[in-house]
Amino acid sequence: MHLVLRRIALGLGLALAAAAVHADELQDITRMMRQGQLPQSLERVDKYLAGKPRDAQGRFLKGLILTEMNRSTEAIQVFLKLSEDYPELPEPYNNLAVLYASQGQYEKARTALESSIRTHPSYATAHENLGDIYAKLASQAYDKALQLDSSNTGAKTKLAMIGELIGGGTRAARAPVRAEPAKTAEAPPVKAAEPAKPAVVASAAPSAAPKAAEPKAAEPKPAAPAAKASEPGAESEAVLKAVRAWASAWSRKDVPGYLAHYAKDFKTPKGEPRADWEKLRKQRVSAPKKIEVEIESPKVSISGDNAASVRFHQNYRSDIVKASGTKTLIMVKTNGKWLIREEQVN
Repeated sequence: MHLVLRRIALGLGLALAAAAVHADELQDITRMMRQGQLPQSLERVDKYLAGKPRDAQGRFLKGLILTEMNRSTEAIQVFLKLSEDYPELPEPYNNLAVLYASQGQYEKARTALESSIRTHPSYATAHENLGDIYAKLASQAYDKALQLDSSNTGAKTKLAMIGELIGGGTRAARAPVRAEPAKTAEAPPVKAAEPAKPAVVASAAPSAAPKAAEPKAAEPKPAAPAAKASEPGAESEAVLKAVRAWASAWSRKDVPGYLAHYAKDFKTPKGEPRADWEKLRKQRVSAPKKIEVEIESPKVSISGDNAASVRFHQNYRSDIVKASGTKTLIMVKTNGKWLIREEQVN
């Protein structure tokens, strides 16, 4: 499935009613988190909370940092306690749902989202996330129906549509929901305001995916030491070019061009035969009248001469469904061309 956990937003709009010095401290910690300095930001937020243990924004920020560090159990405890102390805030419930869903606890996620909506009925993100949870549960129900009756064509059609919504044939999603930062003051507000929607987690997908800067490598000279230094950048650029060409072919509904981006030894999501996987992909790419696939914030990791991975946020839109999620492509270089060996939903 493709509809996956949208990472906790890194662009926090801190709307604090606390003293300026406290606001500055939390903003500094937020910047550290955005720069990937997670252990340092966690240490600083712990020091901050030692002097202000009930500060809602600081506690929420700690939950975000723990989530970014993949310490889900601790993050759940932070958001759970925050929702108990400040039950009028919708964001802790929403992020609890994200974490529960990442663990496959979809009923707990549903309950948390319903609490978020009761607290703030106009909280659009929670409504959309609840729809994503229902889509996941529907997928499981249709799949069970087909296990019981493989000739059920209605269930097959519905499962295919849900499959396109939550993934286009990739691995099972762990968390079909979005998380969003809270805008809170030190003390709980009388009524929680609708949170800002940063690009990473906005309900509406951005009109165009921002492209990562791709510095052009200098032309290497034979036997020159500088040539080796330029190679990683050049390879990263080549990998990104291949990924964007793959997304472009998918968007054009160019099925042969799209499938040509997969290596001969591509690992199909469920271990099914390559021919069966290609047949399903042809159906799903051809079914919508229009498809748009956007690659956002790609990060390339080169390992060796012929292997790489690319992690990015994928926005998928068609006339049938819309979905977003984080994906990793495991790439292999074959005959000078970067191809996809494996797709992973993160």
